[in-house]
Amino acid sequence: MTNFDSIFTTSQQAYLQYKQLDFQKRADFLASTAKGLEARKAEVIAIACQESNLPEGRITGELGRTVGQIRLFAKLLLEGSWVEAVIDTADPERSPVPKPDIRRMLTPLGPVVVFGASNFPLAFSTAGGDTISALAAGCSVIYKGHPAHPQTSLLVAAIIQEAIQVSGMPEGVFIHVEGGVAAGQALVSHPIAKAVAFTGSLAGGKAIFDAAQQREEPIPVFAEMGSVNPIFVLEEKLQQESATLAKQFAASLTLGAGQFCTNPGLIFVPARHAASFGESIKQELDSVIPAAMLHEGIASAYYASLSQLSKKEELQWLQVATQQDMIKAYPALAQVQVEDWLKDDLFQQEVFGCFAMMVVYESVEDLVAVANHLHGQLTISIWAEGEELSLHQSIIQLLSEKCGRLLFKGVPTGVEVGYAMQHGGPFPATTDSRSTSVGAYAIKRFARPIAYQDMPSELLPLALRNDNPMGIWRMVDGVFEKC
Repeated sequence: MTNFDSIFTTSQQAYLQYKQLDFQKRADFLASTAKGLEARKAEVIAIACQESNLPEGRITGELGRTVGQIRLFAKLLLEGSWVEAVIDTADPERSPVPKPDIRRMLTPLGPVVVFGASNFPLAFSTAGGDTISALAAGCSVIYKGHPAHPQTSLLVAAIIQEAIQVSGMPEGVFIHVEGGVAAGQALVSHPIAKAVAFTGSLAGGKAIFDAAQQREEPIPVFAEMGSVNPIFVLEEKLQQESATLAKQFAASLTLGAGQFCTNPGLIFVPARHAASFGESIKQELDSVIPAAMLHEGIASAYYASLSQLSKKEELQWLQVATQQDMIKAYPALAQVQVEDWLKDDLFQQEVFGCFAMMVVYESVEDLVAVANHLHGQLTISIWAEGEELSLHQSIIQLLSEKCGRLLFKGVPTGVEVGYAMQHGGPFPATTDSRSTSVGAYAIKRFARPIAYQDMPSELLPLALRNDNPMGIWRMVDGVFEKC
């Protein structure tokens, strides 16, 4: 039986040492982890492919993404402005009350629990964005491996442990654990845990969130729970580029057997073009070679969701997916009228796999009703010509309230790892729409602000000292400067 008290005690002790290390040492640790992944690239790829049913090309790309985001956070650490250092200098002569010296910055939260994702055995798992952003922030990490790819997780954990040794990091700054639901609940409920990161289903994320809020000391849960990522197609755009748009949509829908949190599972199409556009999508789907899903349980859930939807009389099936084996996902496409879509929240629930629903609308008023009724999303795409966009600013504003990323061309699959990326959104896409799980700003999930008032200068953190030894951008008396 896992001794969680011992694990958390070790993690807490490591955290108290690790948070004191300068940013260069943290960055060196991250760089060493990236180097270790590259050095054992062939081994990692082989095991990940075997466990996940994902093709070598996909896993190779995912490993590159994983290494890239580790190096992004190492670079971010050295740049330093992410700590949001703010200094209000003292004015003892101010009347009627002297002004104190107050200095503010972000400081790490403490031990963080990270849950691995099933659909990304590398980029959202053991050394994925949640783990690395927490380590970059100065937190220790207790990582729960996903049962879908245990050997991949253990191998990557061993690479991180090697980096800990090489970099001289505190033992216990990263701890790998395994287990089922009970282990997950124990991790979230432990009083030493200070935050949780999760990528997965709505049911799983909501259960973790509820457990965290029921603690004596509630803690933040950053759960990315997926969405249907609707695409809104306006008439002029569809009239001009129907074939191209159908090809783009079908390719995005079936990418990776539809096992992406940004999979476009909903598309709104004007009635005048619905029949021809639906036929174009169907033709594209007919040419898709069905791909294996991550495991039989996910495939079974996909077909069970389709079976539930098949009982809805409002749906017209343009492409029927018949389960022909235990693992492959055959694409499916259903059509529904907008007035029926508005009446049933089941039509907004994510189907994890390559299924999409085409909603046929008649007017701009229909789109306004849809925008008001829509649940929170990771992404929303608007396919429109420039003049159409100018004429529909009110819809754009409504849709911007419902997502974390608003796209005006292309498809939502493919989440760039960079400084400006926002991968989050209003509930139920995530439990905290103020955060992102991809990109540089993911680091701020695992830090909190602290202010020091009239602290002796020799005791101040380096980021807040007058001579700015870190050379970072800071706000001093209301002005951003680097001196």
